[in-house]
Amino acid sequence: MGEKQRNIPVRKQIASINTDYVRSIERQENRNKAKKVRLARRLVLFTILSVALVGFLISTLLSSKSAYEEKQLQKEQVAQELEQVKEEQEILKVQISKLNDDEYIGKLLRKQYFLSEEGEIIFTLPGKEKK
Repeated sequence: MGEKQRNIPVRKQIASINTDYVRSIERQENRNKAKKVRLARRLVLFTILSVALVGFLISTLLSSKSAYEEKQLQKEQVAQELEQVKEEQEILKVQISKLNDDEYIGKLLRKQYFLSEEGEIIFTLPGKEKK
C-alpha cells in the first residue's frame, strides 16, 4: 500500500472539507484576490495617467520655452531698431533746428541751386572727369 500512495498525486491524497467555515474562508480569499487585482489595475491606470500628465506638462514647458526664446530674439531686434530710430530722430531734430536758421537755409540754397546774394558772383569750375 505504501507504493500505491507514492504514485497517487498529492491533490488526490488531500480531501477537501466542505463546511460553511471553509466556504466562507474561500470566499474571503477570493475577495482578497479580487481586491488585489482591482488594486493592481487601479495602480496601472494611475501610473499611465500620471505618465501622460507629466508628458503633457513637459511638452508644454518645452513649447513655452521655445516661444520665450523667440520672443527674446524679437525683443532684441526691436531694441536695435529702436536705437536706430532714436539716432535718426536725433539727426532729424538737428536738421529741423538748422532749417529754422536763416543763414543755414541761405547757404543750402546757394550750394544746391546756385543762388547768390546781392553783389555776389558765382563761378562754376569744370569738374574732373573720371576715367
